[in-house]
Amino acid sequence: MTQTTPTPNPTRNRYARSFAQLAEAGQHALIPFTLLGWPNPETCLRSIDTFVAGGATALELGIAFSDPMADGPTIQQAAKTVLDANFGVSDALALLTRIRAKYPDIPIGLLVYYNLVLARGVARFFAEVAEAGADGVLIADLPAEMAQEVFPAAQANGVDLIGMVSPLTDETRLKQIAAVSGGFLYVVSRLGITGVEARHDQSLSGLLTLIKAHSNLPACVGFGISQPEHVTKMIGMGAKGVIVGSALIERMQATPPGDSLETIATYLQSLRNAKQ
Repeated sequence: MTQTTPTPNPTRNRYARSFAQLAEAGQHALIPFTLLGWPNPETCLRSIDTFVAGGATALELGIAFSDPMADGPTIQQAAKTVLDANFGVSDALALLTRIRAKYPDIPIGLLVYYNLVLARGVARFFAEVAEAGADGVLIADLPAEMAQEVFPAAQANGVDLIGMVSPLTDETRLKQIAAVSGGFLYVVSRLGITGVEARHDQSLSGLLTLIKAHSNLPACVGFGISQPEHVTKMIGMGAKGVIVGSALIERMQATPPGDSLETIATYLQSLRNAKQ
C-alpha cells in the first residue's frame, strides 16, 4: 500500500534524529508527560531533570487548560493546581524556554487544547512556541477535518503537528491525519480519558499495523501505560515508543520531595529498559 510521507520539518529534526538513533540501537522511545508549571515552576524544572536522568528520549509537556476533556482526574487536578496559581500560557512558554536552554537536543512536544491556540491567535501561538523551543504540538481536541486551520502556521514556523489516532480510526481517517502530521503519531491505547487503568483495546495491534502501512512516522502509545510489561506488550505489537503521564504524576505526588529524583528516575528506567 502507498505510504504517506510527511512534509519535512524545515528547521528542526530532533524527532527524526532521536527515533533513528533508537531504531539503530534496537531501543524504544520513552516520552514522559507533565504539565508545565506543575506543581510549581521550580519543581517542574526539577521534574524535567528527573525525566532526563530516567532515560527520557523526548518530552511531552502540557499547557494547563480549564476543561481538559481528554484527561482523567489525575491530570485534571494537576491542571487545576497550575491554573489556581495563575500560571498562564505566557508563563508556560517562558518555562519551556528555560527547559530548552538546558536540554538543547531532546525533542519536546506540547499537548494543548484548541481554545488556548485560538485565544492566542493561531499565527502568534505557533510563532511563540517555535521561539520557545517546541518541536511539535498536539492539539487534543482538533479533529483532522480542521487541521488546515493550523497546519500552515505550524509548517511556516517549523513546528510538527503531532497527530492522534485511536482504536476508532479507520483507514480513510488515518490517511487524513498522517498527511498533516510530523514527529510521531500519538496512539491512544483505548477509548476514554487518560489514567493508569491498564485496559488496552483489543484492536490496537491491527491499528499499529494499519499505521505502518500508511505512514512513515513512528507510532507511540499512550493512555494506561504504567508498568514495564505494558511497554513490552506495546513494543511487541509494533509501537516505537510509549508515553507515560498519569502514572508518573501520581508517583510524583506520592513520593517525598527528598526522594523524588532517585525514585522517579528508577521508575522511568524500568520503563525504558523493559524487554522488547
